[in-house]
Amino acid sequence: MRSGRVAEAISAGAAGAAIGGAFGSRLFGLGVPLAIVAGANGAISGWRGIYDWKAPTGVAAFVLDSTWAGVTTAAGVVANAVGLVQHNAGYAAALSERQNRHVYARGLQLRKGFATTFGNVVAGAGDLSRPRRAKLVTDHENVHAWQARWFGPAYPALYAGWLAGGAAAGAAVWATVRRDQPLFKIVESCAYYLNPFEWWAYSRDDHWPPSGLVGGLGWKQPAVQPFAARPASSASPGA
Repeated sequence: MRSGRVAEAISAGAAGAAIGGAFGSRLFGLGVPLAIVAGANGAISGWRGIYDWKAPTGVAAFVLDSTWAGVTTAAGVVANAVGLVQHNAGYAAALSERQNRHVYARGLQLRKGFATTFGNVVAGAGDLSRPRRAKLVTDHENVHAWQARWFGPAYPALYAGWLAGGAAAGAAVWATVRRDQPLFKIVESCAYYLNPFEWWAYSRDDHWPPSGLVGGLGWKQPAVQPFAARPASSASPGA
């Protein structure tokens, strides 16, 4: 098993560096940085066996992580580095192996109680023995991993742009029509919960509207059908 994972780490690292370098050189003139990121991701991911090489989605995840989604993959490499050196990161192999993602119970946490996805790395997942937290990974955070792959460098820009614009809009809403709620709750609702990427992920998780969203604001209906309502054979990751 160990020798197989070493071989997979070497192969995935070399392949990632090769295709990442070629992609970066041809389109962005960033061949060397992308080769380093894709090679590091391939080596770590191969060592841990996260990619499902037998499925088209697994191959697509690896190719996208190594090329188009290089910016968010770089964030994932950083998150993995934090998890590797953190004493109690709580790496969850059962939710990671051949699932096209890395999952940490703790790791690089930005906000207590909230999971955060950095490229193909889910951090801050919490107590994964609880079915709700495990479902948060499979039905919500995994959607973010695929959003990053599909939208590539536009994903962090669009997400951050909505956060900034939503925060400003939320402050204006609070100042003019919703003084019945704390400023933070209105801003959080507009900047975070109403972010279309979050609306999409919460809807897939069958969790719309989320409990933190201030009533009367934003989208009334789920953006898409939840995974739980779809036949297993028809559900594609994050779609």
